[in-house]
Amino acid sequence: MPTWIALLPTLNALLNAISAGFLLLGYGYARRKRRGPHMTCMLAAVGVSVLFLASYLTRHALAGMTRFAGEGWVRRVYFALLSSHTLLAVAVVPLVLVALARAFRGEIPAHVRLARWTFPIWLYVSVTGVLVYLVLYHWFSAA
Repeated sequence: MPTWIALLPTLNALLNAISAGFLLLGYGYARRKRRGPHMTCMLAAVGVSVLFLASYLTRHALAGMTRFAGEGWVRRVYFALLSSHTLLAVAVVPLVLVALARAFRGEIPAHVRLARWTFPIWLYVSVTGVLVYLVLYHWFSAA
């Protein structure tokens, strides 16, 4: 496997961490009613998440799946983490798109109502993405 493909899981974890950072910054700006910086952070989180998705799909198209090497109770914990991460990653996409659409249309109360659900789900997906990487490639690596 070419070296650049082997580096994609690390890049993906980094992109997830950056996305989580932008989400937390954006949330802080929203709490302080600073719309401009909030919007900048949230659009950056979307952009980084799109880059993550492109990198993730490229990695899996070119190298396939990485098998989890852990055994026993840690295997059950890992697959519970992975399952919740994957399910919520799929579910959060339409929530993010609708929240963005509402914000751009100026429907701020509707945006805020949806963002109260979207933000913690998206943050969970970003943080658990990093955890999945650490468990799969560092803590319980087959290599």
